[in-house]
Amino acid sequence: MVAIGLGLALLAGLLSGCAGDKGKETIRFTFSKREAIGFMNKLVADYNASQEHTEVVLDTSGVDVVSASFVRGNPPDIALANYNMETSRFVQRGVLSDLSDTPAASRIREDLQPLMDQYGTYPDRTSALPYSVMASSVIYNKEIFEANHLDIPRTWSELIAVCDKLKAAGVTPFYATWKDDWTIAQGWFDYSVGGQLDTLDFFGKLAAEGTDVGPGSAASFQKDFEQPVGKMLTLAKNYVNKDAASRAYGDGNLAFSQGKAAMYLQGPWAFSEVAKTAPDLPLGTFPLPMTEDPKDLRVRVNVDLAAWIPEGSKHKEAARRFLEYLYRPEVIEAYNKSQLGFTPTKDSTSAPDPRIAGMLKYYDNAQVYQGPSVLVPKTIPIMNYTQALVFGADASSTLRTLDADWARLAFRQ
Repeated sequence: MVAIGLGLALLAGLLSGCAGDKGKETIRFTFSKREAIGFMNKLVADYNASQEHTEVVLDTSGVDVVSASFVRGNPPDIALANYNMETSRFVQRGVLSDLSDTPAASRIREDLQPLMDQYGTYPDRTSALPYSVMASSVIYNKEIFEANHLDIPRTWSELIAVCDKLKAAGVTPFYATWKDDWTIAQGWFDYSVGGQLDTLDFFGKLAAEGTDVGPGSAASFQKDFEQPVGKMLTLAKNYVNKDAASRAYGDGNLAFSQGKAAMYLQGPWAFSEVAKTAPDLPLGTFPLPMTEDPKDLRVRVNVDLAAWIPEGSKHKEAARRFLEYLYRPEVIEAYNKSQLGFTPTKDSTSAPDPRIAGMLKYYDNAQVYQGPSVLVPKTIPIMNYTQALVFGADASSTLRTLDADWARLAFRQ
C-alpha cells in the first residue's frame, strides 16, 4: 500500500507538471516515421524551449491508434504522417481542416499538387501539405561502372547493352531480393510501369471505368501494363543474382555493399543500411529507362510525410503555430537532409546528398510519377501478384486477375 501510494503521488506530480508547465497549452503531435523519431524528439524539445505558449507532446503510436482516435472524437491536434490510401480516408470524409490560408501552404510547389490529389480531395479545402518527398530510382555502384567503362543508360536499348556488358564481364547487373514481396512491388514493378506510363492518368481513367474495367475499357491492367511488365520480366529472367528468390531486403543491402552487383532497385532508405558495412562505397542514382526516348525518364516519388490538422482539434491555433515552425526553411530542410528526402517548398535551396543528386533534375522539373503499387487499394494483394510474376506466373492471367479485382472493389464501393 505504501508503494502504491508513493507511485500515485509521483504520477500525480508528473501529470500536474506536464499540464501546468508555466501555463502552456498542450497539443498532441502525431508522427509516423519511426526511423526519424530521434530527430523529431529533438525538434519538439527545441520548439517547447523556444516559446512559452505551447507544450508539444510527441505521439508515435501509429496509424491504427490515430484512426481510432477520430472515431472516439479525440484526434491528434496536428500530424506529420505518411500520405497514402489510409490517410486519404481522413481527407475524403472532410475531417481535416483547411490549411490553404497558412503561410506554409503558400510556399508549397504547385506541381506537387497532383501527387496529393491522387489520393482524394475535399471541396474547397487544402486538407494536407507535403512535408517530405522521397524519390527512388536505380542505385548503382560507381566503381563497377567505371571499371567496366559504362555510361549511365538513358534508353531501354542502352540499359540492355549495359546489362550484357556486365554479364559478359562476370558481374551481376541487378541484385534482387524477391523473398520480400514489397521490394518487387516498390522497385521492379513500380519503376517498370512508371517509367513507361503516366500512372496518374491511368488510375484516373481506371477510376472512371469503375466496374467496367477490362480489356475493352479505356484503361485496364491487362492492356496497359502488358508491355512494361514484359520488360520487367526480361530484366528479372536474365540479369539478376541466381539466388534472388531466397534473398531478402537485409541480404540485398549486405550483398550490394560487398560489390556483388552493379545495380539495386531500392529507395534512399537503403543507403544507410549499405553504409553500415561500406560507408565509403561510392553510390549514385538514375531513372530506370523503359523507352527509347530519354525525355521519358522519370523517378518514382511518394509524399513520405504530409502535415494535417483535424477539424476536431481543440487547439487549432496552437497547432497552426507549430505547423509554421515545422515549415521554417532551416527546420524542414534539416529534416529532409537527415532522411535523404526532397523538400517540397518553392524557396528550398538545400543541396541534396551526393547519393541522390542523380534524381535532382527530374524532381526539380516534375519528371516524376507515383508508383502503381501504392495507388492500388490494400484490399487487392498487389505485392503478392508482383512476386508471383517474377516467380513465373503467367503475366496475362495475373493482369486479368487485377482487372477483375478492381471491378469487384468498385462494385462493393
